[in-house]
Amino acid sequence: MSGALLAIGAGAQAHAARHGVIVVVPDTSPRGDAVANDPAYDLGQGAGFYVNATQAPWAAHYRMQDYVAEELPALVEQHFAASHMRSIFGHSMGGHGALVTALRHPGRYQSVSAFSPIVAPSQVPWGQKALGAYLGTDPEGWKLWDAVELIKMARQEKLPLLVDQGGADEFLTNQLRPELLQAACEAVGHPLSLRMQPGYDHSYYFIATFLADHFAHHCAALASGPSSPSAASTKSNQVL
Repeated sequence: MSGALLAIGAGAQAHAARHGVIVVVPDTSPRGDAVANDPAYDLGQGAGFYVNATQAPWAAHYRMQDYVAEELPALVEQHFAASHMRSIFGHSMGGHGALVTALRHPGRYQSVSAFSPIVAPSQVPWGQKALGAYLGTDPEGWKLWDAVELIKMARQEKLPLLVDQGGADEFLTNQLRPELLQAACEAVGHPLSLRMQPGYDHSYYFIATFLADHFAHHCAALASGPSSPSAASTKSNQVL
């Protein structure tokens, strides 16, 4: 989800201004002539899957989890009037990234949500291709990068999940499979609001329709979370 598409296609800037938050939109992969790539759209530049790659040639640059969870927020907090309070959301592969990042860093995010996320990458073609390339061929090594598997681990923090999924999404049954997330959450009592939206596809029209709900979800959590009075009065919270 590029910054331009989020702002122009989904109107995020109006919601950010209304709620007084900073929206940070990281890229989906490293870029550049020296960065490993693949001719396919679902691997390499543009499709980093928000993991820390361990396999050649990807390991040299594809450390998107560190970038999103640590490096970029630290840079924002250093150069802008941003507080330490963060929430995170994303769409499709970015929805996978948001869920996995929040689940891998308990206590770091006030809230998390996703549109049409790849909830179980180790069980679907997109994820199996990417995780196999970036992390190696052993599926056991993929589990720490799979939201459904992380939920099954039943960690102490149970950050509520908000997921919107279009009922007419062309990728629903073979790539996204939200029913797997629902089953995992029900099994361990992890709070999940899975909202199936009839007639909606995988596009930015879908995101634009329900984006206000996600901003409200995150900003309510940010407002109620731990923050010192001085920080709350002078700095804005981050929504990644």
